[in-house]
Amino acid sequence: MAKEFICTTTEPVVETKQGKLRGFKLGTTYNFYGVKYAECKRWQQPTPVEPWEGVKDALSYGYITYPASPDSPNGDLLVPHRFWPKSEDCLNLNIWTQSIDRSAKKPVMVWMHGGGFASGSAIEMLAYDGANLSEFGDIVFVSINHRLNVLGFLDVSDYGEEYKNSGNCGMADLVAALQWIHDNIEGFGGDPGNVTIFGQSGGGGKVSTLMQIPAADGLFHKVIVESGLRSAEERTVDKAFSEKILAGLFKKAGTDKFEDLVNLPVETLMQYISELAKEGIGGMGWGPIVNDWFVGHALKDGFTENGKTIPMMLGSNINEMGFMSPGGKWELSEEEQADYVRAAFPDGGADELIALFKKAWPNKNLIDAVFVDDGYRPSTLQYMDLRVKEGCAPTYNYVFAWEFPYDGGKSAWHCSEIPFAFRNIDKVAVCNKGEISALLQDQMSQAWVNFARYGNPNNEYLPVEWPEWKEGAGATMIFDEKCEVKVDFDRELAACHKALKYVPLIPKMNF
Repeated sequence: MAKEFICTTTEPVVETKQGKLRGFKLGTTYNFYGVKYAECKRWQQPTPVEPWEGVKDALSYGYITYPASPDSPNGDLLVPHRFWPKSEDCLNLNIWTQSIDRSAKKPVMVWMHGGGFASGSAIEMLAYDGANLSEFGDIVFVSINHRLNVLGFLDVSDYGEEYKNSGNCGMADLVAALQWIHDNIEGFGGDPGNVTIFGQSGGGGKVSTLMQIPAADGLFHKVIVESGLRSAEERTVDKAFSEKILAGLFKKAGTDKFEDLVNLPVETLMQYISELAKEGIGGMGWGPIVNDWFVGHALKDGFTENGKTIPMMLGSNINEMGFMSPGGKWELSEEEQADYVRAAFPDGGADELIALFKKAWPNKNLIDAVFVDDGYRPSTLQYMDLRVKEGCAPTYNYVFAWEFPYDGGKSAWHCSEIPFAFRNIDKVAVCNKGEISALLQDQMSQAWVNFARYGNPNNEYLPVEWPEWKEGAGATMIFDEKCEVKVDFDRELAACHKALKYVPLIPKMNF
């Protein structure tokens, strides 16, 4: 169906605290792209944008930050990507909304992209587009670009007071963006008192990190973490990490003067970072540093008082790292499937894993046992148990377990839930399986929207009630062809899988 497009010299225009912005309207959705929320200097904290006269265009996506390693198109059928111009001047956000009436007071959902603390962008995946979810849920959708890797998380605090919190610049950018949203989102029809931050993978790690940053208190009110909780140790770095990076940079630049690194062209800086990654230094290992601004992750250091009050929805996918799972798995007999599992774990333990997998997932193919998530799921279970123990606000848990119509059936991998939650299966070919996928999209996107609006993900599309997590009754919503709730069903499975030694197999079965 054709949509009406509006973009004139006078509409749609929204006045922010810094000045006026012009976007465009397509159908029912107002779009504002590349909105600058802060300024930044290398390794320094973000600062407010200077006010301007007249009307600025917000019609194009802004620059994204530099990734830790060069872009390499790969796996785009499973996770379609968009590649975009890069700049150190990357502190911008995008807004999709159904109203620019200041009194509309619609829920606000703020997206934090994946890619660890090293790579990614607000528009990296086609499924990140916020228009469909905004229209379906009548919400304001915001996505954020910020500094990453060496630009966002290099601790150079020894070189001056202006660099005091340099190891957390990337997180400080997100706090600045949330402050901008708090100050300005009413003009875009949003309610600054009902803001949900949500993210996947590294974005989920950023969400849980923000819960532990007092400077962000009051800037958001609910959180959703998608495949973003691993051990606390993997989500923080120490000063030694930055010292090793700095030593490598000084050597490559042929200098011992810090000012030379500050003034190094960004393209050269990123070339050095890429070279160091190939030498085993840096890579995807970036993360926030604990100090008096970021108090440390909850699994290690406990929840902040504010963090205890925030309702949460969090979950993961059945085969997070199953990109390499083989095709044709349903063509094999059950014994051949079991043989594949045994081959993947030659040091023993495969038969116990098979038994636990059958108990937890009786209708799944045994080959999925090889790729069962043992990173995010155990940490998520630990995190939810801790929230109950410490009397935190309601927590809801899910596992996305849908099998995609690809290579004869591939179970949900890392990132694969995003098109369903965002109502963007039309943008990701592999997500489409007729009415089955359309219903799952309704069930998931409505759960995300309802949680943002009410703090409760239950909705009319789900066939069963989704209880919050309780001690001794840990309820998990299984998003699959038939959604169901399972209670404390896979703890032993996750622990067993994590204890085994996996030997990667060529994803082609020769029996």
